[in-house]
Amino acid sequence: MTEKYREPRMDKERNKEPRIAFIGAGAMGSYIGGRIAQSGRNVTLIDPWNEHIEAIKRTGVQLLGTEGESSVRVTALHVDEIHELAKWPIDVAFIAVKSYDTAWAAERVLPYLAPEGFVVSLQNGINEQTIAGIVGADRTLGCIASTMGVALRGPGRVERTYRPGRDTYTVFRVGELDGRLTPRVQSVVTMLRSVDSAEATTDLRGERWAKLAANSMHNGLAAVTGLGHLQIYGQTQPRWLAIRLGAEAVRVGRGLGLRLHPVRGIPAADLEAAGYGDRSALERVERVIQGGMARLTESLRPSTAQDAMKGRRTEIDYINGAVCAKAAEVGVTVPCQHAIVELVKRVERGELFPAPENISGI
Repeated sequence: MTEKYREPRMDKERNKEPRIAFIGAGAMGSYIGGRIAQSGRNVTLIDPWNEHIEAIKRTGVQLLGTEGESSVRVTALHVDEIHELAKWPIDVAFIAVKSYDTAWAAERVLPYLAPEGFVVSLQNGINEQTIAGIVGADRTLGCIASTMGVALRGPGRVERTYRPGRDTYTVFRVGELDGRLTPRVQSVVTMLRSVDSAEATTDLRGERWAKLAANSMHNGLAAVTGLGHLQIYGQTQPRWLAIRLGAEAVRVGRGLGLRLHPVRGIPAADLEAAGYGDRSALERVERVIQGGMARLTESLRPSTAQDAMKGRRTEIDYINGAVCAKAAEVGVTVPCQHAIVELVKRVERGELFPAPENISGI
């Protein structure tokens, strides 16, 4: 049932609360920002897509998908209107743009941060150091969002295509760059629990790498095959390649000296062993994958695949490409990662049409 459209509260009442902004109101920013606003918090969505922002101004953000339908009133600004934040400085700024726009987003929001305001990277890739170089490390947090699965369905309309994690899977992990458990980390965790399960982490670097490894398993793979999550993990050939990709990423993380966290709920040691030929480990990995299939839906597509379908630049350089770059630093060979990067580049250039047979030679 669709929730009735709600009018915003008056500014005098809203002014008492922390002001939250999402720099980047694409699928992730709009959905998470919309859910946080639905919980009664003061949220502003900021994005360059004018039609999208105008739709939100008129009728709120329309939240669709696995958690039902609702229409949520939330303040929305076009990037050209960001100067309006000068009246109400931002306490918490979530950066939710593509990785290649990280520096631009951090530079745009910096002048409008409150004195104690801080920035949270809510992105694919590993972008905290880029943000810290602009706003300062003491004003930078990271947030891993794992298995959110969202997609824009038109101006002002965003759908969640992953079933919620809740008690079975922790979707959000929030941390300081130095691993401290601080009040502001807990405040962000509390906000995000209005969206789905969330917890604080003392190991942001390790958690980030686990998310990168997970993304490297299926984002590029979906872009070059045209398959969704259900097909990738439900069919033998793409699932095996996904496992090999994950194994390569785990091995690189080991070479970097990182603490190895589970990847999509799979113990990192099992994933690495499975990808490099351990049959018993492969059986264990496939059982975990099978156990997670219930949360997947037919419409679920990774963001890289969504970008490829729309003819847009993808984040492949910041996902599989990042694994390749770090692999070179530590002397680990990652042939599957390199192959996926090259195939996605060909899709981006229009030289290759997404199809399952594109991975037959890997």
